[in-house]
Amino acid sequence: MDIFDQIEKPTLLLDEATARANLSRMVAKLRALGVRFRPHFKTHQSISIGEWFRQAGVEHITVSSLDMARYFAGAGWQDISLAFPANLRQAGALGELARQVRLHLLVESPETVHFLGQRLEAPVELWIKIDVGNHRTGVGVDDPAAVAAVCRAAASFPHLHLRGLLTHAGQTYRAHSPEEICRVYQASVEALNRLRRQLATDGIGPLEISVGDTPACSACTDLGAVDEARPGNFIFYDAQQLQTGACTAADIAVALACPVVARHPERGEVVVYGGAIHLSKDYWVEDGEKKYGLVALPAGKRWGEPLPGAYVSGLSQEHGILRLPAEALARVAVGDLLCLLPAHSCLSVQVMGSYLTLDGLAISTLNCPGRDAAA
Repeated sequence: MDIFDQIEKPTLLLDEATARANLSRMVAKLRALGVRFRPHFKTHQSISIGEWFRQAGVEHITVSSLDMARYFAGAGWQDISLAFPANLRQAGALGELARQVRLHLLVESPETVHFLGQRLEAPVELWIKIDVGNHRTGVGVDDPAAVAAVCRAAASFPHLHLRGLLTHAGQTYRAHSPEEICRVYQASVEALNRLRRQLATDGIGPLEISVGDTPACSACTDLGAVDEARPGNFIFYDAQQLQTGACTAADIAVALACPVVARHPERGEVVVYGGAIHLSKDYWVEDGEKKYGLVALPAGKRWGEPLPGAYVSGLSQEHGILRLPAEALARVAVGDLLCLLPAHSCLSVQVMGSYLTLDGLAISTLNCPGRDAAA
C-alpha cells in the first residue's frame, strides 16, 4: 500500500535512507578532522534511531535532560553528556545515574560545583558552559576570572573531574549563508582557545573544548582547535537549516504529512489538520514574516521539493494556515495531503513523539514509548 494512503491525521514521516546518509557524512567528516563525535540525541529521541549511530561506530552521546539520559542509559549507552546546566534539585538522581554510566555534567558557577561535590559520591566529568555570543546561558568567554573560579571549585573535589570548556554557538542559526556561519563559528572557537590559553597561564588545565552547533559542523570544512563536536539536528535537518545554507532540501529527512481540510483561494491559503501541537511554533523570519515551515507535495514514496513561494504562515492548536501561490493552490483539493518541512525538526519530534518511516515502520521515542513495528 502507498504510504500516503495510510495517513488519516498529522503524521511525522521519516526518510531513513536520507537520515542514515546524513549520519554517515557527519561521521566521516569528524573522523577525518580528528574530532571526537558526541552527537546530541535530543533531535531524534529514539532508542531505535540511536542504534543507527551505534552501528556507525558512535560511543559517546549528548542528551538534554535527566529523563533522556536514563532512557538511553537503559538502552546500553555508557558515556552520556547531559548538555543542560545541572539541576540541583535532581542531584540525588544524578548521583544514582553517575554510578551506572560515565556521566558528564554542565556547570557555570562555584556554588553549583560545591553543591554537587558535597552530594555526589560517584565520579563525574564536569564541563564549564561558556557563552560565546548566543546569550542563552553560560559564563562569558571574555570573563576568565569567573571561569577560573569555577575551575578552582572543581579542584576541591577529587571525584569531580574537570574536563573542559563547552559551548553551543547558537548564533550560527541566525546566519544567512555558509560563509557567515563559518565566520561566526571560527570567531567563537578563537575566543574559546584564547580563554583556554589564559587559564593555562594560571596553571589550570589541560582543558578540552567541546562545540555543538549543526550549522557549523555541516558548513565548515575546518572546525579549528576543538576536541569534541555535539551536533544533533544534522540527522534530520529542517527548514531553518536550509535557510542558513547548512543543508539542501534533499537532506531534510522528516516531514509532517497533514490532511487539507479547507481551501481559501480568495486569500491564497489552505488550512490543514496540523497545528502547533504537531509542528511546534518555532519559526524563522524572512521578508519580515514569520515562517513556521515549508510546503511540499507527496511525490511517489516521498515528498517532493518545497513548493516555490509556499510556506506555513500561521498555527493554532490544530490548525495550520498555509500560503500557496495560485499555481500550487490549484493543484490542491480538500482531502489531499501536504507535507510540511518543519522550521525546527527537534521540536516537531518532541511534540509528535513518534515517526512513520517511508517503508511503513512505526518508530517510538522517549515521549511516546512503545514497541516499534510495521504500521
